[in-house]
Amino acid sequence: MENIYVIEYIDAIQVLDSRGDPTVEAIVKTKKGIGRAISPSGASRSSFEAYELRDGDPKIYKGRSVLRAVDNIRRYVAPALVGLDSRMQRDIDQKLIQIDGTPNKSRLGGNATTAVSLANLKAAADTAGMPLYAYIGGLSAREIPVPMMNLINGGAHAGNELSFQEFLIVPTGFDSFSEALRAGVEVYKTLKDLLKEKYGKSSINVGDEGGFAPPMRSIYEALDMLEKAISKSGYSCGDDIYLALDIAASQIYRDGFYIVDDKRLSKGEMIDLIVDLSSRYPLLSIEDPLEENDLEGFSDLRKRLGKTVVVGDDLLSTNKERLRKAIEAGAVGGAIMKINQAGTFTEAMDFAQEAMRSGVIVITSHRSGDTEDTSISHIAIGLKTQLVKMGAPARGERTSKYNEILRIEHYLGGEARYMRIR
Repeated sequence: MENIYVIEYIDAIQVLDSRGDPTVEAIVKTKKGIGRAISPSGASRSSFEAYELRDGDPKIYKGRSVLRAVDNIRRYVAPALVGLDSRMQRDIDQKLIQIDGTPNKSRLGGNATTAVSLANLKAAADTAGMPLYAYIGGLSAREIPVPMMNLINGGAHAGNELSFQEFLIVPTGFDSFSEALRAGVEVYKTLKDLLKEKYGKSSINVGDEGGFAPPMRSIYEALDMLEKAISKSGYSCGDDIYLALDIAASQIYRDGFYIVDDKRLSKGEMIDLIVDLSSRYPLLSIEDPLEENDLEGFSDLRKRLGKTVVVGDDLLSTNKERLRKAIEAGAVGGAIMKINQAGTFTEAMDFAQEAMRSGVIVITSHRSGDTEDTSISHIAIGLKTQLVKMGAPARGERTSKYNEILRIEHYLGGEARYMRIR
């Protein structure tokens, strides 16, 4: 009997991400299905994540082209994977790891392995005639994650002077994703009006993730403005909608100190600042509050924060071994999962499942240089992660992901269940 899941063809091309930088799109075809996937790219990158292979020729895309990664797929990956069963995702991902042969996927490029891994997953789902989320999670894939919406951008994601990278809202107190998204959009629009009124038209320019990049210099100023926007939109801050932060502390760490609002803070002072913030504002979570190597500091901070969840991103880098060490140290209550940090779907899935088994909240996340690929919308639902980060409700590479979850929720109808975090 013919196996319709056999991979017949693999190819790759260079396409553009949301910053206008080249990235890799992979195409995988079986006898009865096809999958296309595009690898995203981060501006704030951990030193522990899969290596993003770029050509480095300053005359072509200012050194950002990815033709070597594309060629690696055509020359090394395609011959090795054609003829394999696309349903054997773990075997295929292991094959990618073996072909690469490096600890951080620097030979093929993590951008190449990510695109191929996800394209294969999509091809298998298409061959089965199933939505991707259902192919991943089966009949139990009906829980819709809570969105974390980045409304004010700072740090490496914006051209302003805000030290912290993301100031987010988390609409938890709703009965459906569509209601939560509506509330988030209303707050976003209200915030736009408030910023324009206070700082002028230039303040409503947006950063990489669609959030506004106003000329603020104080983290307190940004959080106060979010609280005001939530209240003015008719919602309760700390009930209907929580706040959250992504500090991306490695980006502001210099010679043993953290540079926050033009001040040099020691580790102890940085921890005191974060504890003060969590006492003043209804913060659901704080991501990467300290630099990526300070496991002990994460543990100390977590003991002092109470209900506010300490989330690891750069600390963990979607790496299961780093996650295990963090769990043993009591360092995190939440974990960011980014497929391209790991470099393959199964590595990211194993990371998420390990976290959830240990009671750690998992947040499926986009990247600042993202694309119209909606894979993470399906992956978040298929793996049942509690939260999802997709940016502000603006820019096509962000709204495409929100819209895909709206479609899934509509398709599920009465079966859909919106996650509860608090």
